[in-house]
Amino acid sequence: MFTGLIEAKGTILSIVERAGTMRIAIEAPGIAERLRSGDSVAVSGVCLTALDIQPPVFHADLAAETVIRTSLARLAPGAAVNLELPTPAGAPLGGHVVQGHVDATGTLLSLEPVDPEADRALTDWWLRVEVPETIRSFMVEKGSVAIEGISLTIARWDGEVASVAILPHTYSATNLHTLKTGSPVNLEADVLAKLAVQRQQERSTFELTVDYLIANGY
Repeated sequence: MFTGLIEAKGTILSIVERAGTMRIAIEAPGIAERLRSGDSVAVSGVCLTALDIQPPVFHADLAAETVIRTSLARLAPGAAVNLELPTPAGAPLGGHVVQGHVDATGTLLSLEPVDPEADRALTDWWLRVEVPETIRSFMVEKGSVAIEGISLTIARWDGEVASVAILPHTYSATNLHTLKTGSPVNLEADVLAKLAVQRQQERSTFELTVDYLIANGY
C-alpha cells in the first residue's frame, strides 16, 4: 500500500521489449539503494517489482496489462517519474490509500499558475485533467484521486474534467512541471469511491421476488 506522498523523482533510462513484456530501467538515487530484489515500488502511481538492482539504477518488468493501462511504456528516455516506497505498517497515513493499481490514463489539459504575475516558485497551480469515461463515476468533488501517483483532492468536477489545486512544493518536487499539454497521466480512483459505487450498483440491481421472500422467512 502507498499513500500518494512522493518521496523522490527518478529518470527513465530505457524501455526494452523482452519476450512478451517490457523492461524499464530507472535511475533513482536515494531510492534504489533502499530496494531489494522483489520489493514493490510505485513509479508514477504504478506498483512495480524492483529487479536487477544496481544502485542508483533499478529495473522492472511491465506486464501487458501495465502497458495497456498506464503511460509507462510510452515514456521516452530522460522522462521524469514519481517514486514512492510502500508505507510501513503502523506509519501515519499522510495522503490517502493508494494501491498502485492504475485504472486508466487521463489527458493533461492544462497546468497554469493561479496568479500569473506571482513568483512561479511560490504560486499555486491549477491542474486540469480530462478523465476517461470508464472511471468518471468514481470522481467526486472534494474526493481523492491519485494522479501520476500523487495523492490529490478534486477541487472541481464537471463530469468530464477534474481540476486540482497544486501547491508549490508538489509542483517542484514531482514530475508535473515536466509534463506538456496532451500528455497522458496515470489515474487511480479512490478505492473507497470505487467500493461505494459498487455497493450502489448492487443495490440498484436487487429485485424483490417471491423466491427471495420465501428464502428469508416471509
